Amino acid sequence: MDISTGAPVLLLTGIDKRFNGVPALSGVSLRLRAGEIHALLGQNGAGKSTLIKVLTGVYAADAGEMALAGQPIRPDSPLDAQHLGISTVYQEVNLCPNLSVAENIFAGRYPRRGPAQGWRIDWAAVHREARALLARLDIDIDVTQLLSSYSVAVQQMVAIARALGLSSKVLILDEPTSSLDDEEVKSLFAVLRRLRGQGLAILFVTHFLNQVYAVSDRITVLRNGGWVGEWPTADLGPQALISAMVGREFAAQASGHAELPAIEATAPALLEAEGLGQRGQLQPVDLQVRAGEVVGLAGLLGAGRTELARLLFGLARPDQGRLRVDGVAVELASPADAVRHGLALCPEERKTDGIVAELSVRENIALALQARRGVRNTLSRAEQAALAERFVKALGIKTASIETPIGLLSGGNQQKAVLARWLAIEPRLLILDEPTRGIDVAAKQEIMDEILRLARGGMAVLFISSEMNEVVRVSHRIAVLRERRKVGELPGGSSEDAVYELIAAET
Repeated sequence: MDISTGAPVLLLTGIDKRFNGVPALSGVSLRLRAGEIHALLGQNGAGKSTLIKVLTGVYAADAGEMALAGQPIRPDSPLDAQHLGISTVYQEVNLCPNLSVAENIFAGRYPRRGPAQGWRIDWAAVHREARALLARLDIDIDVTQLLSSYSVAVQQMVAIARALGLSSKVLILDEPTSSLDDEEVKSLFAVLRRLRGQGLAILFVTHFLNQVYAVSDRITVLRNGGWVGEWPTADLGPQALISAMVGREFAAQASGHAELPAIEATAPALLEAEGLGQRGQLQPVDLQVRAGEVVGLAGLLGAGRTELARLLFGLARPDQGRLRVDGVAVELASPADAVRHGLALCPEERKTDGIVAELSVRENIALALQARRGVRNTLSRAEQAALAERFVKALGIKTASIETPIGLLSGGNQQKAVLARWLAIEPRLLILDEPTRGIDVAAKQEIMDEILRLARGGMAVLFISSEMNEVVRVSHRIAVLRERRKVGELPGGSSEDAVYELIAAET
């Protein structure tokens, strides 16, 4: 099949959507063909999630047309969209971990026996057909076991198998690789290529540009709720793609090493870990961070980066080694102890450990300062508002109001608000654990610029990221972890290849 000329199985034209008069989508189009993996890209807030929700019946479009296999559609619920043949697999698997694999695949539509058996569920058929659907994905597991007994990667395959069981014409994958390691990503992509070969139309939403080039056939870009364009993947290079997403002026800034503030080689360490470790979690680590210095922490998934951050911030207790602040030994029994010593941590899991989704932007930003002041010295609402307004302006947080629930903000703006919370207590050392995960390219650049601004102001920064280009770009030094132990350090200006070579080197 020639996907460049085949008729679209899904066609969206002129889609508009407004919320309280504010446009979220304006004149958006999308063409998705059978036997195609089509990447949908754009900044946080570009309209990707809103478009998916319109397509799957969560929201009703204010204007525009949608057609599936040439027939007009207007789904009024996700279930209606499923009946039409449009299924979605989300970043956070939306299944029931307390049910078996087979029950998850067939929940709500179990095969049943005839009236003589009282229309009872035909469990033999449930298990047989579940195995057959998973076999299409080259997955061989015990379908009678609880879903929770399997890894996130397998659970995503189960979600895809459920979509196949619904006789889907269109499969939407929303950030499916964010929780997967490299091998699991390769396995998922092998499955997607197999499904593409079977004629399924796949819409792939991701922030990982390298994955776009690894698996997609075509790309559609949205920006600020509008349609920018559609290209064959082979015709749109990475720099051109970034320009389409965020503007030509940013693309010129996106590569190379940043200009870092100068650090005296003999300056004393603000924070020093000596043989700091925890049995079963992290081998003893030596690490120093000076005022005004950005130290990158690099390593593959499971290398021990987050484990080290937790030890440094009092979220876990070391059973070996020592920690010093300003040369004085300290024991951090809790994060409150860490805060008292001038430390702050922006955690890896923003949604579960960072934000309180139901609270406003104002309340989220004020949380850490209020906790430090205690219940007897409450921040007034006016003080909270002044604090929030200051950081919303300073960090460019895009929100309709400081009273907007933070859960309604895009991922990048949520991350900026979490950063603002910790900056409000004026820490001396800021630990950033994956601060750019799941946010768009422009928001990443803004976070990186803020890191450098803080370092120039004298703040020490420990920067943890799986995006190696980010680590090498802003770090004065790079500490490299492998298999939960530190294997070496590299100077600022080192290449990504040098980091990977150190990770892969023989012990």
